[in-house]
Amino acid sequence: MRSTDDIESTVNDLLKSKNMRVVSVKPLQSLWAGYGQIVRVKVLPPQPLILKLVTPPTDASKAQDEGHLRKVISYQVEQHFYAHLAPSMPPDLAVSECLASINEQSQGGTTIAMVLTDLKESFPEAGEQRGELSEIQVNSAIKWLATFHGFWWSRRDELRHGILRKPPLEEAATLAQGDARSGGIWLNGGYTYLATRRKEFQALCHDGHSEWSDLLCEPATSSGESIAELVARVLSPSVDCNARCPLSNYETLIHGDVKSENLFTTTSGDAVAFYDFQYIGLGLGVCDLAKLLTCSVPLEVLQNADDGHHRHMYQGERALLEGYHKILRQTAGKDYPWDLFEQHWDTALVDWLRFQASWGFWGNTDWLEARVRCILKDERWKAWVLEAAGR
Repeated sequence: MRSTDDIESTVNDLLKSKNMRVVSVKPLQSLWAGYGQIVRVKVLPPQPLILKLVTPPTDASKAQDEGHLRKVISYQVEQHFYAHLAPSMPPDLAVSECLASINEQSQGGTTIAMVLTDLKESFPEAGEQRGELSEIQVNSAIKWLATFHGFWWSRRDELRHGILRKPPLEEAATLAQGDARSGGIWLNGGYTYLATRRKEFQALCHDGHSEWSDLLCEPATSSGESIAELVARVLSPSVDCNARCPLSNYETLIHGDVKSENLFTTTSGDAVAFYDFQYIGLGLGVCDLAKLLTCSVPLEVLQNADDGHHRHMYQGERALLEGYHKILRQTAGKDYPWDLFEQHWDTALVDWLRFQASWGFWGNTDWLEARVRCILKDERWKAWVLEAAGR
């Protein structure tokens, strides 16, 4: 960990062009696995600021470790988002403003630093870790995500013309060939997609005690691909994909780690602001919703009436999705047929359950498992997945 003197010196250097001077710094928490820290910064003229300082371990044994590579690239991606994408977003999509940032590579290691405005000034209520949001907060989060996804959906081509970071091990191979780069967004938003979770998936497939081992891992095609692999093929953006790819027409920028602990809300809960954009990248917006509804939405909001809908979609679940779907289309100015949206949603649920089954369940587990059991029995959905996967 950096000393407070070192941190203060770093922030002063970053803010020199802003005519700001650091009065004090106060470390608030460490980043995951000790990769840096979050620091509250007081400056003159007064403005509440947060420093996100990333200093990954320099242990040579970690250099080709998939988890290590994922974390380092994720912070580079987050810096790119704050510096190059966030400034173009409309005011109703509340995120921190990045006043200054650095990304330095040296023999001594990597240093990434971002000086951000403190969201808690306008959004004082913090989401709880793996906690549930209130119904008002849920609807505000849905509105933010729908607006965010809609805004970037209409700018998909712009995103695809930028740098797209591949899965960690593929990215390491690219860098080893001399293609040095540190910006861009993830080609595949999120951190749970199958290409970067092969070890966990193989463990699931050999788990004789899990009902999901057979349901997700057994061959579903003559070539031996499983349902989980077909779903991953359908959902995964491709570097070479163009407008003729079925799902590319609905690709947008997704947050990649949507949960209550990654947002702040107003006191009333009528507005939210998201943060932690480390896993931002291309994907279907429903992939963000799958995690949100499983991990942060009260079960009674999803199941506030008896199931009377197609494929056991509860009324509360449907109401949230319809609200999202409406705002998404209005914001993007594009059409998204409900039947197709529902197929995408079901596919995202299956993919999210695959990760949870191989990593560990939490949240609305009974709801998620019940939904996916029904989806996997739906021959219409299976036929759609096979067609969408080109099988």
